[in-house]
Amino acid sequence: MVYVKLESDWTDADGVNHTAGESVDVDAATLAALQAEGIVSEGSSSKDTTEWAGPGSTTAWAGPGSSTV
Repeated sequence: MVYVKLESDWTDADGVNHTAGESVDVDAATLAALQAEGIVSEGSSSKDTTEWAGPGSTTAWAGPGSSTV
């Protein structure tokens, strides 16, 4: 299973409607079909795309020892 973010609305095989921007778990075959239809982008994956603010980050460290804690 892969956790993906939908680029457009989609109705799954069970008839459940999902809106654009929603993240859903899909199997590899469903992922391939969604990519072919343009419902998810090639870059969609289970990886969180929010900016990392931890060690080694190019943004300000927000953890222990930071000036903001």
